[in-house]
Amino acid sequence: MSGIWPGDTKCVAMLSFDVDGVSGAINQNPDSARLPSFMSMREYGPSVATSRILDLLDSHEIKASFYIPGYVAETHPELVKDIHERGHEVAHHGYMHEPPATLTRQQEADVLDRGSAILEGITGEKLSGYRSPSWELSEDSLALLSERGFLYDSSMMGNDIPYLVDADGKSMVEVPVHWELDDVPYFNYSPALGIRNVAASPEQVYQVWSAAFEGAHHYGRSFLLTMHPHCIGRPGRLRMLERLIEYIKGFDNVEFMRVVDVAKAFTK
Repeated sequence: MSGIWPGDTKCVAMLSFDVDGVSGAINQNPDSARLPSFMSMREYGPSVATSRILDLLDSHEIKASFYIPGYVAETHPELVKDIHERGHEVAHHGYMHEPPATLTRQQEADVLDRGSAILEGITGEKLSGYRSPSWELSEDSLALLSERGFLYDSSMMGNDIPYLVDADGKSMVEVPVHWELDDVPYFNYSPALGIRNVAASPEQVYQVWSAAFEGAHHYGRSFLLTMHPHCIGRPGRLRMLERLIEYIKGFDNVEFMRVVDVAKAFTK
């Protein structure tokens, strides 16, 4: 053992992608569907960028985790099949990117069941992982996930390694995230939704993410990036991600893993 990780591993790196497409925009503001330019920017994610991301991952022999709203899976079933057949994790991310805290318990349960039915119908495998749209669970979320046999959640920020949370009297693995390691705060310029913050340069984001990884490696923690194909998948940004992958590979005793495989390790 080397710290908390098995064998000689000192730090685990996880790459994850929330393939939101148009779902999050429509859920936030249904009138977005009447804005063709804005919709095309969001649709770029599943229609153009995700295949490019998959090829990048293949070139580096990295398996990643993809969190996919049911609506996006319904409208892009071949993409979901491709993700699954390349050995990546397919995980739950709502139906129309509904933040659970905005739903009743029954609505949240219905969204979980609907999304699971769609994704499992495409992949033929039961889902193990869940990530809350907008990273805000409801007070019922963990219990509902536990009832449905989910192995882990990846929506909270209480540590920088996986930890156990109480899910209605049962333990569930939480694989934590953080806004520092999400591409939306840096790249999501969306005037149609009132988001007009100036987009960061890829160089700025590289500096933040590479420093975060160096710290995670130094302390023997985990490093989980959350990215959205419509943001990170633009050519210059994706080249930055490849540069980051190469930087991470330069460290000793680092292993790239899918989120589900990390969660399984923490249930033993």
